[in-house]
Amino acid sequence: MNIDLHNHVIPPTIIDAITRSPDRYGTKIEIRDGKRYFNAHGPMAELKPAFYDVDAKVEWMDRVGMDVAGISVAPPIFFYSLSPEIGLEAARLANDGIAQMVAQRPDRLRGLAHLPMQDPDAAITELERVVKEHEFKGIEMGTSIENDPLAHPKFRKVLKAIEQSGCFIFTHPYHCLARGEVLEDYYLGNFVGFPLDTTLMVAHLMFSGALDELKKLRILLAHGGGFVPYQIGRFAHGHRVRPEPKKNTQTSPRDLLRRFYFDALTHDPQAARHLINIAGQDRVVIGTDHPFDMGPDEPIASIDAIPGLTTSEREAVCEKTAKDLLGEA
Repeated sequence: MNIDLHNHVIPPTIIDAITRSPDRYGTKIEIRDGKRYFNAHGPMAELKPAFYDVDAKVEWMDRVGMDVAGISVAPPIFFYSLSPEIGLEAARLANDGIAQMVAQRPDRLRGLAHLPMQDPDAAITELERVVKEHEFKGIEMGTSIENDPLAHPKFRKVLKAIEQSGCFIFTHPYHCLARGEVLEDYYLGNFVGFPLDTTLMVAHLMFSGALDELKKLRILLAHGGGFVPYQIGRFAHGHRVRPEPKKNTQTSPRDLLRRFYFDALTHDPQAARHLINIAGQDRVVIGTDHPFDMGPDEPIASIDAIPGLTTSEREAVCEKTAKDLLGEA
């Protein structure tokens, strides 16, 4: 079985709400050349049917050989910049919409919830609701929340509540903490900014002591974990020789690496090989980023292209680790 845990949707509930009240959500649906586009913080990709139509999503899954997809909202509709009241409203719409999509094909789809992280108390309330009403096993959230790292103390109670719920977190970047003009050229906000924000998030969680406190929290990283798998040795060396990173934790970053899971979306077979080597086969899953254009054309072929991939590694990456995260092992 092939299971994809990085797959995006924009539920019809959200599309309908924005169509009715674009000003309320600070977002609008634009029509250009007869096609619909989602505009939030600037033009987004085309609003393809696979974002909102279950049949289109499953047709793509059949075509590329994907048996199950864990679906989560596209980052432009995280809506963290909205007021707490509207943010909670949008999160409920998104989560109910995802649940409705899953209900159409429960054999093929699994839902990951979205939380209004701009209001930690509301986020916990929505977490409790979706776990109870929809039985979601995963929570998607940004690698940073409106210029604050996920390790910020104000988010700690949300992370604790997720840990206690037994859900895992799928973190996905949408704005880089280090953003600026230097990232605006050549689509570098995606190529460099996204993996950089994931790396910054991991570093903050490691060095802040948050992971010492959240000993059972499982965190899945998008895009191969950013630069973390390649730079973990630098983190560990720096922690050993410098006083600054030991201010809040004595735990080596190399030991904390096992707290993270990674999708295999590296766009390079040799990089994916290194990822499995450094993280362990039981910490890597399939991620497609569908239906965005930064996903692989043939996701299963990209897994099979990993040099020296063993049968055991393939089973872990394609099925077993994802099932463990989803509570279906």
